[in-house]
Amino acid sequence: MTTRRLTHDADVEEFRGAVRDFLREHADFTAVFGAMREERAWDPAVWSRLAGELGVVGLDVPETCGGAGAGFRPVAVVAEELGRSLVRLPWFATAVLGVGVLLRAEGAEAEDRRKQLLPALAGGERTATLAWAETPDRWDENSIQARAAHDGDTWRLTGRKLLVVEGATTDLLFVAARAEDGLALFVVEGDAPGVVRTADRAMDPNRQLATVSFDGAPARLVSDPGTGERVLARVRDRAVTALACEQTGGAAASLDMAVEHVRNRVQFGRPIGMLQAIKHRCADMAVELESARSASLWAACAIAEDSSEAGIAAATAALACSRSYEYVAAETIQVHGGIGFTWEHPAHLHFRRAATSAVLFGDRHTHQESLLTGLRVDAE
Repeated sequence: MTTRRLTHDADVEEFRGAVRDFLREHADFTAVFGAMREERAWDPAVWSRLAGELGVVGLDVPETCGGAGAGFRPVAVVAEELGRSLVRLPWFATAVLGVGVLLRAEGAEAEDRRKQLLPALAGGERTATLAWAETPDRWDENSIQARAAHDGDTWRLTGRKLLVVEGATTDLLFVAARAEDGLALFVVEGDAPGVVRTADRAMDPNRQLATVSFDGAPARLVSDPGTGERVLARVRDRAVTALACEQTGGAAASLDMAVEHVRNRVQFGRPIGMLQAIKHRCADMAVELESARSASLWAACAIAEDSSEAGIAAATAALACSRSYEYVAAETIQVHGGIGFTWEHPAHLHFRRAATSAVLFGDRHTHQESLLTGLRVDAE
Protein backbone atom coordinates (compact mmCIF):
# COMPACT_ATOMS: atom_id res chain seq x y z
CA MET A 1 0.00 0.00 0.00
CA THR A 2 1.38 3.42 -1.03
CA THR A 3 1.54 6.07 1.68
CA ARG A 4 0.39 9.47 0.46
CA ARG A 5 2.42 12.50 1.47
CA LEU A 6 0.11 15.45 2.16
CA THR A 7 2.72 17.95 3.32
CA HIS A 8 4.96 19.79 0.88
CA ASP A 9 8.60 18.79 0.48
CA ALA A 10 11.59 20.96 1.39
CA ASP A 11 12.01 22.40 -2.12
CA VAL A 12 8.41 23.57 -2.26
CA GLU A 13 8.67 25.14 1.21
CA GLU A 14 11.88 26.90 0.17
CA PHE A 15 10.03 28.26 -2.84
CA ARG A 16 7.27 29.44 -0.50
CA GLY A 17 9.86 31.47 1.40
CA ALA A 18 11.06 33.13 -1.81
CA VAL A 19 7.51 34.08 -2.81
CA ARG A 20 6.70 35.39 0.67
CA ASP A 21 9.87 37.49 0.80
CA PHE A 22 9.11 38.95 -2.63
CA LEU A 23 5.55 39.87 -1.69
CA ARG A 24 6.66 41.30 1.65
CA GLU A 25 9.08 43.61 -0.16
CA HIS A 26 7.03 44.57 -3.21
CA ALA A 27 3.38 44.02 -2.28
CA ASP A 28 2.88 44.85 1.40
CA PHE A 29 -0.28 46.46 2.74
CA THR A 30 1.06 49.94 1.97
CA ALA A 31 1.24 49.03 -1.70
CA VAL A 32 -2.17 47.34 -1.54
CA PHE A 33 -3.85 50.38 0.02
CA GLY A 34 -2.11 52.71 -2.43
CA ALA A 35 -3.39 50.77 -5.43
CA MET A 36 -6.91 50.72 -3.96
CA ARG A 37 -7.03 54.48 -3.33
CA GLU A 38 -5.77 55.26 -6.81
CA GLU A 39 -8.04 52.59 -8.35
CA ARG A 40 -5.08 51.13 -10.22
CA ALA A 41 -4.89 47.70 -11.78
CA TRP A 42 -1.89 45.56 -10.95
CA ASP A 43 1.63 46.97 -11.04
CA PRO A 44 3.21 45.78 -14.34
CA ALA A 45 6.72 45.90 -12.85
CA VAL A 46 5.76 43.70 -9.89
CA TRP A 47 3.90 41.28 -12.14
CA SER A 48 6.78 41.08 -14.62
CA ARG A 49 9.28 40.25 -11.89
CA LEU A 50 7.01 37.78 -10.11
CA ALA A 51 6.11 35.95 -13.31
CA GLY A 52 9.50 36.24 -14.98
CA GLU A 53 12.03 35.87 -12.15
CA LEU A 54 10.10 33.52 -9.85
CA GLY A 55 8.21 31.75 -12.64
CA VAL A 56 4.94 31.58 -10.70
CA VAL A 57 2.73 31.20 -13.79
CA GLY A 58 4.50 28.28 -15.40
CA LEU A 59 4.99 26.09 -12.34
CA ASP A 60 2.95 23.15 -13.63
CA VAL A 61 3.37 23.98 -17.31
CA PRO A 62 5.48 21.33 -19.14
CA GLU A 63 9.08 22.28 -19.83
CA THR A 64 8.44 21.81 -23.56
CA CYS A 65 6.01 24.73 -23.35
CA GLY A 66 8.25 27.07 -21.38
CA GLY A 67 7.27 26.04 -17.87
CA ALA A 68 8.95 24.38 -14.91
CA GLY A 69 7.02 21.09 -15.01
CA ALA A 70 6.93 21.10 -11.21
CA GLY A 71 3.33 19.97 -10.71
CA PHE A 72 0.48 21.54 -8.77
CA ARG A 73 2.00 21.62 -5.27
CA PRO A 74 4.00 24.83 -5.81
CA VAL A 75 0.91 26.33 -7.46
CA ALA A 76 -0.96 25.70 -4.21
CA VAL A 77 1.85 27.39 -2.25
CA VAL A 78 1.73 30.51 -4.44
CA ALA A 79 -2.06 30.66 -3.98
CA GLU A 80 -1.62 30.50 -0.20
CA GLU A 81 1.01 33.24 -0.16
CA LEU A 82 -1.04 35.54 -2.39
CA GLY A 83 -3.95 34.93 -0.03
CA ARG A 84 -1.79 36.29 2.78
CA SER A 85 -0.80 39.34 0.75
CA LEU A 86 -4.12 40.32 -0.91
CA VAL A 87 -2.22 42.22 -3.61
CA ARG A 88 -4.06 42.49 -6.89
CA LEU A 89 -2.25 40.52 -9.60
CA PRO A 90 -3.52 38.50 -12.60
CA TRP A 91 -1.98 35.32 -11.21
CA PHE A 92 -5.16 33.45 -10.31
CA ALA A 93 -6.81 34.29 -13.63
CA THR A 94 -3.73 33.33 -15.66
CA ALA A 95 -1.93 30.55 -13.76
CA VAL A 96 -4.99 28.78 -12.39
CA LEU A 97 -7.77 29.39 -14.91
CA GLY A 98 -6.04 30.17 -18.22
CA VAL A 99 -3.23 27.64 -17.86
CA GLY A 100 -5.72 25.11 -16.46
CA VAL A 101 -7.84 25.27 -19.60
CA LEU A 102 -4.85 24.73 -21.87
CA LEU A 103 -3.47 21.85 -19.80
CA ARG A 104 -6.82 20.04 -19.79
CA ALA A 105 -8.00 20.84 -23.35
CA GLU A 106 -8.82 17.87 -25.58
CA GLY A 107 -9.10 17.42 -29.33
CA ALA A 108 -7.36 18.13 -32.61
CA GLU A 109 -6.52 21.76 -31.85
CA ALA A 110 -5.52 21.33 -28.21
CA GLU A 111 -1.81 20.55 -28.64
CA ASP A 112 -1.31 23.35 -31.15
CA ARG A 113 -2.97 25.83 -28.78
CA ARG A 114 -0.75 24.68 -25.93
CA LYS A 115 2.37 25.26 -28.02
CA GLN A 116 1.11 28.63 -29.25
CA LEU A 117 -0.16 30.10 -25.98
CA LEU A 118 1.50 28.47 -22.97
CA PRO A 119 5.03 29.91 -23.44
CA ALA A 120 3.76 33.51 -23.39
CA LEU A 121 1.52 32.84 -20.39
CA ALA A 122 4.27 31.00 -18.50
CA GLY A 123 6.70 33.86 -19.05
CA GLY A 124 4.25 36.52 -17.89
CA GLU A 125 4.18 38.16 -21.31
CA ARG A 126 0.42 37.68 -21.67
CA THR A 127 -2.45 37.18 -19.26
CA ALA A 128 -5.60 35.10 -19.58
CA THR A 129 -8.78 34.09 -17.78
CA LEU A 130 -11.81 31.83 -18.14
CA ALA A 131 -15.28 33.19 -18.94
CA TRP A 132 -17.71 30.57 -17.68
CA ALA A 133 -20.67 31.53 -15.49
CA GLU A 134 -23.79 33.08 -17.04
CA THR A 135 -25.87 33.37 -13.88
CA PRO A 136 -24.49 34.53 -10.51
CA ASP A 137 -25.52 31.38 -8.65
CA ARG A 138 -24.68 28.57 -11.09
CA TRP A 139 -21.29 27.22 -12.15
CA ASP A 140 -22.43 23.97 -13.78
CA GLU A 141 -22.07 23.09 -17.44
CA ASN A 142 -25.83 22.88 -18.00
CA SER A 143 -26.25 26.60 -17.31
CA ILE A 144 -24.03 27.61 -20.26
CA GLN A 145 -26.04 29.06 -23.14
CA ALA A 146 -23.40 31.06 -25.04
CA ARG A 147 -23.29 29.97 -28.68
CA ALA A 148 -20.48 29.30 -31.14
CA ALA A 149 -20.99 29.07 -34.89
CA HIS A 150 -18.67 28.49 -37.85
CA ASP A 151 -17.99 31.48 -40.09
CA GLY A 152 -15.70 30.30 -42.83
CA ASP A 153 -12.33 29.44 -41.27
CA THR A 154 -13.13 30.97 -37.89
CA TRP A 155 -15.70 30.73 -35.12
CA ARG A 156 -18.07 33.43 -33.90
CA LEU A 157 -19.22 33.64 -30.28
CA THR A 158 -22.42 35.16 -28.97
CA GLY A 159 -23.41 35.35 -25.31
CA ARG A 160 -22.79 37.00 -21.97
CA LYS A 161 -20.53 35.88 -19.09
CA LEU A 162 -20.60 37.00 -15.47
CA LEU A 163 -18.09 37.02 -12.59
CA VAL A 164 -15.09 36.72 -14.90
CA VAL A 165 -11.93 37.05 -12.79
CA GLU A 166 -9.89 39.95 -14.23
CA GLY A 167 -12.21 39.75 -17.23
CA ALA A 168 -11.89 43.46 -18.04
CA THR A 169 -8.09 43.46 -18.18
CA THR A 170 -6.56 40.17 -19.35
CA ASP A 171 -5.15 39.73 -22.85
CA LEU A 172 -6.96 36.46 -23.58
CA LEU A 173 -10.39 35.13 -22.72
CA PHE A 174 -11.04 31.40 -22.70
CA VAL A 175 -14.77 31.00 -23.25
CA ALA A 176 -17.10 28.04 -22.72
CA ALA A 177 -19.77 28.00 -25.41
CA ARG A 178 -22.11 25.55 -27.14
CA ALA A 179 -21.37 24.53 -30.71
CA GLU A 180 -23.60 22.35 -32.84
CA ASP A 181 -21.85 19.18 -31.62
CA GLY A 182 -21.67 20.07 -27.93
CA LEU A 183 -19.94 22.22 -25.36
CA ALA A 184 -16.49 23.46 -26.38
CA LEU A 185 -13.82 25.92 -25.24
CA PHE A 186 -12.54 28.80 -27.34
CA VAL A 187 -9.97 31.55 -27.00
CA VAL A 188 -10.79 35.17 -27.81
CA GLU A 189 -8.50 38.18 -27.85
CA GLY A 190 -9.61 40.64 -25.17
CA ASP A 191 -9.68 43.54 -27.64
CA ALA A 192 -11.36 41.61 -30.46
CA PRO A 193 -14.34 43.20 -32.24
CA GLY A 194 -17.65 42.17 -30.72
CA VAL A 195 -16.21 41.91 -27.18
CA VAL A 196 -17.52 44.30 -24.53
CA ARG A 197 -15.90 44.09 -21.08
CA THR A 198 -17.25 45.88 -18.02
CA ALA A 199 -15.60 45.80 -14.61
CA ASP A 200 -18.15 45.19 -11.85
CA ARG A 201 -18.18 46.84 -8.44
CA ALA A 202 -17.27 44.02 -6.06
CA MET A 203 -17.06 43.78 -2.29
CA ASP A 204 -13.39 42.83 -2.60
CA PRO A 205 -11.55 45.77 -4.23
CA ASN A 206 -8.47 43.68 -4.94
CA ARG A 207 -10.13 41.00 -7.06
CA GLN A 208 -11.67 42.42 -10.17
CA LEU A 209 -14.75 40.64 -11.47
CA ALA A 210 -16.24 41.60 -14.82
CA THR A 211 -19.17 41.08 -17.14
CA VAL A 212 -18.12 40.16 -20.68
CA SER A 213 -20.46 40.19 -23.69
CA PHE A 214 -19.76 38.61 -27.06
CA ASP A 215 -21.57 39.68 -30.22
CA GLY A 216 -20.18 37.65 -33.09
CA ALA A 217 -16.67 37.86 -31.62
CA PRO A 218 -14.01 35.95 -33.62
CA ALA A 219 -12.61 32.98 -31.73
CA ARG A 220 -10.23 30.02 -32.09
CA LEU A 221 -11.14 26.52 -30.98
CA VAL A 222 -9.19 25.22 -27.97
CA SER A 223 -11.08 22.09 -26.88
CA ASP A 224 -13.32 20.21 -29.30
CA PRO A 225 -17.13 20.27 -29.14
CA GLY A 226 -18.32 17.53 -26.81
CA THR A 227 -15.26 17.76 -24.54
CA GLY A 228 -16.26 20.91 -22.67
CA GLU A 229 -17.99 19.18 -19.76
CA ARG A 230 -14.93 17.08 -18.90
CA VAL A 231 -12.49 19.95 -19.28
CA LEU A 232 -14.56 22.38 -17.21
CA ALA A 233 -15.04 19.80 -14.45
CA ARG A 234 -11.28 19.39 -14.09
CA VAL A 235 -10.57 23.11 -14.33
CA ARG A 236 -13.23 23.73 -11.68
CA ASP A 237 -11.55 21.29 -9.29
CA ARG A 238 -8.24 23.04 -9.93
CA ALA A 239 -9.74 26.50 -9.39
CA VAL A 240 -11.68 25.53 -6.26
CA THR A 241 -8.55 23.94 -4.78
CA ALA A 242 -6.35 26.96 -5.52
CA LEU A 243 -9.02 29.21 -4.03
CA ALA A 244 -9.14 27.03 -0.90
CA CYS A 245 -5.35 27.38 -0.55
CA GLU A 246 -5.72 31.13 -0.96
CA GLN A 247 -8.39 31.18 1.74
CA THR A 248 -6.07 29.23 4.04
CA GLY A 249 -3.36 31.82 3.50
CA GLY A 250 -5.80 34.63 4.22
CA ALA A 251 -6.97 32.95 7.41
CA ALA A 252 -3.34 32.50 8.53
CA ALA A 253 -2.56 36.17 7.88
CA SER A 254 -5.68 37.23 9.79
CA LEU A 255 -4.76 35.09 12.78
CA ASP A 256 -1.19 36.42 12.77
CA MET A 257 -2.59 39.94 12.73
CA ALA A 258 -4.88 39.19 15.67
CA VAL A 259 -2.16 37.53 17.76
CA GLU A 260 0.26 40.39 17.13
CA HIS A 261 -2.38 42.88 18.25
CA VAL A 262 -3.34 41.12 21.48
CA ARG A 263 0.33 40.77 22.42
CA ASN A 264 0.96 44.49 22.06
CA ARG A 265 -2.35 46.10 23.03
CA VAL A 266 -2.20 47.01 26.71
CA GLN A 267 -5.25 47.80 28.83
CA PHE A 268 -5.30 48.25 32.60
CA GLY A 269 -1.58 47.62 32.71
CA ARG A 270 -1.40 44.29 30.91
CA PRO A 271 -1.67 42.91 27.33
CA ILE A 272 -5.24 42.03 26.39
CA GLY A 273 -3.94 38.62 25.27
CA MET A 274 -3.84 37.68 28.94
CA LEU A 275 -7.64 37.93 29.16
CA GLN A 276 -9.27 34.50 29.07
CA ALA A 277 -11.98 35.56 26.63
CA ILE A 278 -9.35 36.75 24.14
CA LYS A 279 -7.33 33.55 24.59
CA HIS A 280 -10.41 31.46 23.83
CA ARG A 281 -11.14 33.47 20.69
CA CYS A 282 -7.60 33.10 19.39
CA ALA A 283 -7.63 29.37 20.18
CA ASP A 284 -10.87 28.91 18.24
CA MET A 285 -9.36 30.80 15.31
CA ALA A 286 -6.29 28.54 15.39
CA VAL A 287 -8.49 25.43 15.30
CA GLU A 288 -10.37 26.79 12.28
CA LEU A 289 -7.09 27.56 10.53
CA GLU A 290 -5.80 24.02 11.04
CA SER A 291 -9.05 22.63 9.66
CA ALA A 292 -8.61 24.75 6.54
CA ARG A 293 -4.94 23.83 6.17
CA SER A 294 -5.65 20.10 6.37
CA ALA A 295 -8.45 20.27 3.81
CA SER A 296 -6.48 22.42 1.37
CA LEU A 297 -3.41 20.16 1.60
CA TRP A 298 -5.52 17.11 0.80
CA ALA A 299 -7.10 18.82 -2.20
CA ALA A 300 -3.75 20.11 -3.47
CA CYS A 301 -2.28 16.61 -3.19
CA ALA A 302 -5.25 15.10 -5.08
CA ILE A 303 -4.93 17.63 -7.91
CA ALA A 304 -1.14 17.17 -8.08
CA GLU A 305 -1.54 13.39 -8.37
CA ASP A 306 -4.51 13.66 -10.76
CA SER A 307 -6.35 11.45 -8.29
CA SER A 308 -9.85 10.11 -8.82
CA GLU A 309 -10.82 11.71 -5.50
CA ALA A 310 -9.87 15.22 -6.70
CA GLY A 311 -13.51 16.30 -7.01
CA ILE A 312 -14.39 15.14 -3.48
CA ALA A 313 -11.24 16.69 -2.03
CA ALA A 314 -11.84 20.00 -3.82
CA ALA A 315 -15.45 20.23 -2.63
CA THR A 316 -14.40 19.38 0.93
CA ALA A 317 -11.68 22.04 0.85
CA ALA A 318 -14.10 24.61 -0.54
CA LEU A 319 -16.52 24.02 2.33
CA ALA A 320 -13.91 23.89 5.09
CA CYS A 321 -11.69 26.75 3.91
CA SER A 322 -14.44 29.24 3.09
CA ARG A 323 -16.03 28.68 6.50
CA SER A 324 -12.71 28.99 8.32
CA TYR A 325 -11.63 32.12 6.45
CA GLU A 326 -14.94 33.89 7.06
CA TYR A 327 -14.82 33.00 10.76
CA VAL A 328 -11.18 33.98 11.34
CA ALA A 329 -11.47 37.22 9.36
CA ALA A 330 -14.57 38.26 11.31
CA GLU A 331 -13.01 37.35 14.66
CA THR A 332 -9.86 39.29 13.79
CA ILE A 333 -11.93 42.44 13.42
CA GLN A 334 -13.61 41.77 16.77
CA VAL A 335 -10.28 41.15 18.53
CA HIS A 336 -8.95 44.47 17.26
CA GLY A 337 -11.89 46.35 18.71
CA GLY A 338 -12.71 49.79 17.28
CA ILE A 339 -9.66 50.05 15.05
CA GLY A 340 -10.59 46.81 13.31
CA PHE A 341 -13.66 48.51 11.82
CA THR A 342 -11.73 51.39 10.23
CA TRP A 343 -10.82 51.70 6.57
CA GLU A 344 -7.17 52.37 7.39
CA HIS A 345 -6.68 49.00 9.08
CA PRO A 346 -6.13 45.96 6.78
CA ALA A 347 -8.42 43.62 8.77
CA HIS A 348 -11.45 44.51 6.67
CA LEU A 349 -9.63 43.53 3.47
CA HIS A 350 -9.52 39.92 4.58
CA PHE A 351 -13.17 40.08 5.62
CA ARG A 352 -14.05 41.36 2.14
CA ARG A 353 -11.94 38.73 0.41
CA ALA A 354 -13.45 35.97 2.56
CA ALA A 355 -17.00 37.03 1.71
CA THR A 356 -16.29 37.28 -2.02
CA SER A 357 -14.36 34.00 -2.22
CA ALA A 358 -17.13 32.13 -0.41
CA VAL A 359 -19.37 32.39 -3.50
CA LEU A 360 -16.78 32.34 -6.28
CA PHE A 361 -17.09 29.11 -8.33
CA GLY A 362 -20.16 28.19 -6.30
CA ASP A 363 -21.58 28.73 -2.81
CA ARG A 364 -21.66 26.16 -0.02
CA HIS A 365 -24.81 24.52 -1.41
CA THR A 366 -23.06 24.00 -4.75
CA HIS A 367 -20.07 22.36 -3.08
CA GLN A 368 -22.26 20.25 -0.79
CA GLU A 369 -24.10 18.90 -3.83
CA SER A 370 -20.79 18.27 -5.62
CA LEU A 371 -19.46 16.42 -2.57
CA LEU A 372 -22.57 14.27 -2.22
CA THR A 373 -22.55 13.47 -5.94
CA GLY A 374 -18.91 12.38 -5.75
CA LEU A 375 -19.55 10.21 -2.71
CA ARG A 376 -22.52 8.53 -4.43
CA VAL A 377 -20.40 7.75 -7.50
CA ASP A 378 -17.66 6.26 -5.32
CA ALA A 379 -20.20 4.15 -3.45
CA GLU A 380 -21.51 2.70 -6.70
